[in-house]
This record gives sequence, C-alpha cells and structure tokens, in this order.
Amino acid sequence: MPWPKAILEEFGLWPVWMSNDAVANAAASAVTADEGDVATLEASPVQVAEVSLTAVPGEEPPPWDVPTAVPSAGAARPATRAPALDDAPAAPVRREAAPAPVARETNRRAADMPPDDVPMWLDSDGFGDGDAAADAALWSIVRDGGEDTPSRPKLPGVETLDWDALTERVSNCRLCGLCEKRTQTVFGVGDREADWLLVGEAPGQQEDLQGEPFVGQAGKLLDNMLRASALQRGENVYIANVLKCRPPNNRDPEPDEVASCEPYLKRQVALLKPRVIVVMGRFAAQSILRTQASIASLRGRVHEYEGVPVIVTYHPAYLLRSLPDKAKAWTDWCLARATYEAVCETTPDDKPTAN
Repeated sequence: MPWPKAILEEFGLWPVWMSNDAVANAAASAVTADEGDVATLEASPVQVAEVSLTAVPGEEPPPWDVPTAVPSAGAARPATRAPALDDAPAAPVRREAAPAPVARETNRRAADMPPDDVPMWLDSDGFGDGDAAADAALWSIVRDGGEDTPSRPKLPGVETLDWDALTERVSNCRLCGLCEKRTQTVFGVGDREADWLLVGEAPGQQEDLQGEPFVGQAGKLLDNMLRASALQRGENVYIANVLKCRPPNNRDPEPDEVASCEPYLKRQVALLKPRVIVVMGRFAAQSILRTQASIASLRGRVHEYEGVPVIVTYHPAYLLRSLPDKAKAWTDWCLARATYEAVCETTPDDKPTAN
C-alpha cells in the first residue's frame, strides 16, 4: 500500500520518493521482473553501469566474457523493486567489480626505454613505484652499464707489445678454458735475438710444472739434436710452443684454444725476426700451416709462416718411441741448416727491428 502524499511531504520525502527518475526506474523494474527476464536493466536517461549476471555465486566468468564498462562520472544507480512474496526466486545477481581506472599515464615510461624490454622492477604496464625519476635513472644504469662508473681500460693490442709486456699478457691470459687447470703458462725460452725459432705443440706435464718448453727426456733429445746441428739452447735459438698452457692429459688442443694462443706466437715471430723456423710435431705443423696434411707429406719441403721459411720435422717425444725415424729427423735438420744458410746469403746481417 503506497504511503499517503501528506505523510511523505511532512517528512520531506515526497520529492525523493516520487521523483520522475525514481518512478520511471521503478516502473521499468516492475515490468522486467513480471516477465521473468533477468537481462540487464534498462538504463534511465542518465548513463548507468552495465550489470553482469552469473548463474552460480563465486564462479569465475568464462574467458570470453566481456568486461563490464566503467561507469562515467555522475552516473545514477538503477532503482530496483523489492521482490513480492509470490514472486518466483530469481537467480542471484552479482555485480562484478569494474576495473580500477589507470591513474598514471604512459608518459611515466623512461623516454628511451624499449617498449619490449621493460625492467623487472616495473609493473606489467610499465609503471614503477611512483618515482619516475628513480625508475629512469636505474634503467639507465642497467642499460648503459653505469655512465658514472669508470670502465676498465682497454688492453693494447698484442701486435703492439714488447717482450716484457707480451710475457706478462700471456701469464695473465684467460682467453680459453686451459687457464683453469694450468700450473703456469709456458711462454718460451732462449735468445730473443736468435736466428732459429723452434716451435712445438703444447706444454707437457713437466713443462707445466717448470714453465719451460722441452724439458725431461724429450728435451734432452732435442739438446742432442741441436748440438749435432752446431746449435745450442739459449744461443741463437729460441724455443716456444703453439699453446702456452697444457691441455688436460696432453690431448690435442681444440680449435678455439689454438685461435686464442696464435696471436702470441705471431707476436713472438714479429719480435724475434728469425731466419728459419723448425716446427716439431704433427699438430704444430698443421696449426701453423693451416692444413690437415700428414707430417709425412709436409716433411722434405720448405713452407712459410709470417714470411719466414718453415721446416717440418718429428717431435722429439715421438722419436723416443719410434727410433727408426731418427734418421728421417736428421734429414729434416740438414734441410733446415741449408735453408738457414741460403737465407743468410740473401739477407743483410742486421735483422730489422720488429714493428
């Protein structure tokens, strides 16, 4: 039973209770409920928010469900009618929470921040904790490595080093994994103004312990071969290896290990300016000459490395196991001596200074 107008006016409720908007909304709600339609309520002339219906309370909406619209400022809430006693129970109506409006604009991003590389300290929308200047400064440090942090000075090129600087560079080298298990590097030993350069493959166990190439039984055999060729270790002879660190279990070096050490050997050749190079062993010959040919096919000929004549022969450690090949090695040393004498006849006595 409706309230009399006099009572409503006495309490000052008549303008609110019987306003045109309220009457229109109440009438629309009554018609909709009587027809059993549970669809979205018709909005009044003032824009209202849409209502999403769910059959079971607490159940998440399906992924294809369209999010509810955000109500505009000043939108009126639709009036609803209290259910009558004889009305059939309707499915519970749940109003989904509208998404929170975005309070900050996209200009919060750092101006130079890549859109596809948002730092992890920012939210998924690219916003930080409210301090745009701090976010931008931190991103700049991570991106640029810190402009205010002094960078490590760039090392000079190997081709510019003298003997002492080259020795220090090799002793501190960590360009490949061999540095992890070495006892020490084996740079080389001998006369730094020698005409003869002897190159082996890589340091062995004793070389790794003593830091000098060709020691032990193989070194003693090499010394005997030098004396037979009118040479002596440390006098007009310099001895080095392709690798400056010992490979584990004396295995063959890997290509990346050779590539890391080769600049050091090249610089040693440039500083020494030898007149002849004697390469001992299959791997040393293949590495220096960049070939996969067998040592048998490389022997007996004059090759070239960095503009210097190269003679290939067997490694002294191999000759300790294959005594018949000592005669072949002696032939190689004779070829080296003849090549050296031919070079001495065609070049000045004073060797040019290394670049």
